[in-house]
Parts: sequence; structure tokens; C-alpha cells
Amino acid sequence: MIAGNIHHLELVPYLPAKLKQAIEYIKSNITNDTPLGKHDIDGNNVFVLISNDSTDELQNRRAEYHERYLDIQIVLKGEEGMVFSNLPAGTPTDNWLADKDIAFLPSGKQERQMIMQEGDFVVFYPGEVHKPLCAVGKPAHVRKAVVKMLVSAL
Repeated sequence: MIAGNIHHLELVPYLPAKLKQAIEYIKSNITNDTPLGKHDIDGNNVFVLISNDSTDELQNRRAEYHERYLDIQIVLKGEEGMVFSNLPAGTPTDNWLADKDIAFLPSGKQERQMIMQEGDFVVFYPGEVHKPLCAVGKPAHVRKAVVKMLVSAL
């Protein structure tokens, strides 16, 4: 996991070049007017999903992890609680890794939470358990960009 702010990439000099390029792409090309949905950056190797979502109470959110793609989750507007675990995933309740590269489980082991605000990003590599869209206080709207990058493309 790597965390930072898209406007202060100098504070994460160890950020791999391909991840930095993807974040710079978001900064240069994604605006408030960018339509929701999938936008190709490099075909199925790298693409971004733009969404307007609502956060929800922690107990209503499920943890997830991926196998082939890493996530760069970026808050464009609003505030979001992001729960994560530094430990291996347990047995998933819904395993769609083969078809959709996602598996769900109720929670990660020894979960921790951070609060993400506009411009903040977090990178989750395959196998890293995370629970996005957790409410900070009351449920609220959040606009996000989630860059999906094939790890083999690094």
C-alpha cells in the first residue's frame, strides 16, 4: 500500500514511474465534467473508472481484494473512510477473481482506517485487503477515480 496526495507527489519519491504517470494522467485529463464509467488509458492494461458514490457505515461495507490489477483510488470530491489490512486475506465469501478480478470478504484481519480527502490517493496491490467507501460520520457523496493497472504492465 502506498498513500499520498496527487498535488504533492514529491512527498512519495519512491512511487513507481508507471503509477506516477497514471496519477499525472488523472490530474491532466479528469475534470468535474468527465462522464462516469470506464475510460481507457492503455486499453485493458491501464484504465480508470469514474464514479459518483455514496459512503456507508463501516458495518455495511465489505472488504475486497484483487489478483491481477492494482487499484489507485483517488478522491476527486468529498471525503471517504478507507479501511485496510496489512495481513493476508481470509477465505472470501464471494470469489470472482477468475471473471472480474475481485473477491469479497466481510472484513480484513486487524483492520485500520484512514480518512481520505480531495486529492488523496491510495494504491492497493493485488492481495491487499481494502474496504472503500466507508462513511466518515454520516454517509455522504464522493466522486472518485479508480485507476486499474495490470501488475504485469508495471
